[in-house]
Amino acid sequence: MFSGTYVALVTPFKNGKVDFNTLDRLVDMHVEAGIAGVVPCGTTGESPTLDHQEHDQVIERVVKRAGKRIHVMAGTGSNSTAEAIQLTKHAEAAGADSSLQVAPYYNKPTQKGLYEHYKAIAESTSLPIVIYNIPGRCGVEIAVETLVELSRIKNIVAVKHATGSMDGASALRTACDLEILSGDDSMTLPLMSIGGTGVISVIANVVPGDVKAMTDAALAGDFRTAERLHRKMFALAKGMLSLATNPIPVKSAMAMLGMCEGELRLPLWPMDEPQQKKLRAALVEYGLLKG
Repeated sequence: MFSGTYVALVTPFKNGKVDFNTLDRLVDMHVEAGIAGVVPCGTTGESPTLDHQEHDQVIERVVKRAGKRIHVMAGTGSNSTAEAIQLTKHAEAAGADSSLQVAPYYNKPTQKGLYEHYKAIAESTSLPIVIYNIPGRCGVEIAVETLVELSRIKNIVAVKHATGSMDGASALRTACDLEILSGDDSMTLPLMSIGGTGVISVIANVVPGDVKAMTDAALAGDFRTAERLHRKMFALAKGMLSLATNPIPVKSAMAMLGMCEGELRLPLWPMDEPQQKKLRAALVEYGLLKG
């Protein structure tokens, strides 16, 4: 069901408000690039600082603009099960095609709590659910054994894998039939080489065509081409995304490229001048900006 490149969309802001006109343009850009789907209201979309009304409006706008031309995987996760259910029901009513559910953050549930959380969400919707396993952000890792149990629920169909562990991905791939999407751009090709089916990408906000070409090549078994593209993008992925917390660098890059304002919401803060220079140098080296 899930293969290829999905873009973790930024949420563009202007003067403190969601910039819906720019959001429309970004959706159109990704449709034209031919990628598999877009993911609004995830980490890259600054979902923690969107109020509920804005969250719903962003998903509604992306669904409307996509117009079934491209898959819309709505970020509707929360550390409150009831809130996640509410957000997911709204996304389904709005016409989203699937739901991305981040692991509950801060409250550090047990594995049994994680299982019951996802089970309750799955039972509240008919949308296909992608579980987002990112312990570095959430403070809790969803164990392979828990994911195997969750895979028996019919509409839990995939995992966004951002644990940094290829052994964990291999164990999961061996133990059940959940599809695995990379949650780290620099790890997409290694993950696909052991059975992953694609990526939910941050750098595809900037270079959607190259990310798509790499995942398409890997899915076709052309790992020589995929490796060439992986090496081309590796420095950008590591150089850009290591400068500051996501989505600070990618929004800054998009601002430099004239794609959006680059405005962030507190507590996120723009990069300082040395970081900006490093980012600009990375974009020049890639050929996206002139030196």
